[in-house]
Amino acid sequence: MSDPSRPLPQHTILARIDRLPPSRHMLGLVARIASGGWFEFYELFMPGFISLGLVKAGIFVTKPGSLFDTHLFASFLATFFLGMFISTIAFSFVSDRLGRRAIFVYSMIVYSIAQLVIAFLSNPGLIDLMRFIAGLAVGMQLINNDSYITELTPRSTRGRYMTAAYIFVLTAVPVAAFLSAWLVPAAPLGIAGWRWVVAIGALGGVLVLFVQRGLPESPRWLEVHGRYEEADRVVSMIEAGVRAELGRELPVPSADTPEAETATGHWTEMFSSFYLPRTIIISIFQFAQTIAVFGFTAFAPILLVKKGFTIIHSLDYTAMIVLIAPIAAALASYFSEKIERKFQLVGSALLIGIAGMVFANAHDVVTVMISGALIALGNNWLIAIFHPYAAELFPTRIRARAVGFTFSWSRISSIFIGYWVASLLAAFGPPGVFAMSGIAMATIVIAVGAFGPRTNGRALEVLSP
Repeated sequence: MSDPSRPLPQHTILARIDRLPPSRHMLGLVARIASGGWFEFYELFMPGFISLGLVKAGIFVTKPGSLFDTHLFASFLATFFLGMFISTIAFSFVSDRLGRRAIFVYSMIVYSIAQLVIAFLSNPGLIDLMRFIAGLAVGMQLINNDSYITELTPRSTRGRYMTAAYIFVLTAVPVAAFLSAWLVPAAPLGIAGWRWVVAIGALGGVLVLFVQRGLPESPRWLEVHGRYEEADRVVSMIEAGVRAELGRELPVPSADTPEAETATGHWTEMFSSFYLPRTIIISIFQFAQTIAVFGFTAFAPILLVKKGFTIIHSLDYTAMIVLIAPIAAALASYFSEKIERKFQLVGSALLIGIAGMVFANAHDVVTVMISGALIALGNNWLIAIFHPYAAELFPTRIRARAVGFTFSWSRISSIFIGYWVASLLAAFGPPGVFAMSGIAMATIVIAVGAFGPRTNGRALEVLSP
């Protein structure tokens, strides 16, 4: 038997991954990993769609107040994002330590249990506690899955596979919206509609028990941790699947593949002279993007009611607006390798800022629908592109920790976004909310547009040595 600690021929694993042609087999692996993300995004966007049901039930209220007032709808948002913040800042190292596949499974189970418990609660304090626990699990899942897909796919199609995953993941947004539009105004079997919407999200833990079977570990992660034979077996399995699908031999691996990583890094490396600028840029981006993406989605029904629409019409309009989510991801996937990803982020931010100001000042249905759809287009294009972009900027040895740290800044703004929106609505109405969003998007345009690295078509080991 060969020695598992002995490295395989240099560059073999990386070269074999990077020469893989596009295939349904690889897309299937990516889709299975993305299935965990589907339920996470269902949870991320759900609060805005059930907000009116929670307020109508008297569990939460939408008004300015203290950070410690558990009756505020803002606390319902904040506790979840607080859990995500702690998870991404403190526990992202677990993925780098234990592996991508293990975290994929365990975090989904914890999330599903917490989500199911929420469906049976009426005490706002206990609901917030369970939201906090769900946030801990979701934080690890999102960071882990970005690293997982990035490390599993070839460099020439990395962006396309990642954005294709988000076509599937972002279908969770219209599903959550339509379920809420159907169930929140009603009470099937005498049970409040918002409880049904929450309980449906708990199905993720059941699904993951099926999709995780046969799902391989990241071969790059295995190689970095010295588990060379396991990495070889994973790549051989993927090669066999692709070869069987295509019915021909695969291309010969390139001889100029960059040197594989061999050491496990320390988290402080993200603050080294090479990676510090990237850490700062992505941290600024993450803090700003949440203000627009989740600020709009979580409060869209309430904003529409402020404009004079009824509760039912607000939910219907919101559901129609978010249908654009998977369409935006499909567009991002199509252009992922055609247009530099950093410039797609800049374009999305500009679209969000401009459409947001139109939405804020619109009073007729047509203008509201068109501007709202454009905001949704920008939001979801931004989401589909920033996930691969952020994961590309750091090496495998610290990828989850670095992405987790930078992503944690989005959770900081998420914790406070509900309070900021409530205060701005009370003082200035919808225009005040979208002025804040516009400033956030301008920050992204400057930070990423002027200082963000180009990533398209570059090997991870060259881009992030």
